Amino acid sequence: MTEKKMNGIPFTKMSGSGNDFIMMDGMDGSLSWVDSPWVKGICRRALSVGADGVIILEKDDTYDFAWRFFNSDGSIAEMCGNGGRCAARFAYEKGIAGSPMTFATLAGPIRAEVYGKRVKVELTPPRLYQEAVSVEVDGQVYTLFYINTGVPHVVLEVEDVKEFPLVEVGRKIRYHEKFSPAGTNVNAVQVLDDHTLKVRTYERGVEDETLACGTGSVASALMASMKKDMRPPVMIHAASGEVLTVSWEGDVGNWVPVYFEGEVRFIYEGRLLPEALPGIAEKIL
Repeated sequence: MTEKKMNGIPFTKMSGSGNDFIMMDGMDGSLSWVDSPWVKGICRRALSVGADGVIILEKDDTYDFAWRFFNSDGSIAEMCGNGGRCAARFAYEKGIAGSPMTFATLAGPIRAEVYGKRVKVELTPPRLYQEAVSVEVDGQVYTLFYINTGVPHVVLEVEDVKEFPLVEVGRKIRYHEKFSPAGTNVNAVQVLDDHTLKVRTYERGVEDETLACGTGSVASALMASMKKDMRPPVMIHAASGEVLTVSWEGDVGNWVPVYFEGEVRFIYEGRLLPEALPGIAEKIL
């Protein structure tokens, strides 16, 4: 392999409470060619780097930076809470932005603050919430709380979140005609006490359960505030075992501003080589 090929494309692998992302610095415009098929390729676990998504930071004329966020299936998402926290710490540690910072997403501008490994983001105002949406799956009717916390989510309260068949039921709800054409993310929630929830999430775009979901954690906390009179801060126990914090300042039904906080980790740094992506290696050369 020539030295030119060996140089590859630099990237950083990061984890936001169990959501893992491939982070890339495109502030100089050098990554504008990145597209969905390429992203889908490098997100393949065992065959390439593997991740829940790819985040590219790019220059913005108004804010500290803009991001392009891709799910692991190559689709583009408006927002991702854990991805947003990873982007903020990445930007801070790489000298792209200070703290606090504001960056552009398809859902709107996101404000973030970095406190060492912990990152707090202020999400865009929740919208379009519906308290009771009924859907039928395999002959069983589920009553769901629907809300958009940057991306669409439904929340289902269950007695035992560990035993709930999330992937099977979540996939059918995600593609249910009631949420067509965009689909929805699906959260199963168990109330542990007056300030604590346990949450599992089936993520649209990943098309599977993930170990944590930021916007899903927020959706679940807001459901609990409305249905259970739960007050902030709300502690979210994610499938990864980590605990996330959701808080807000507004009244129930008008949760503005709403904040999401948790730990972000740098896992490793490396370079993507041509063999990571057979068939489209010319992008790396």
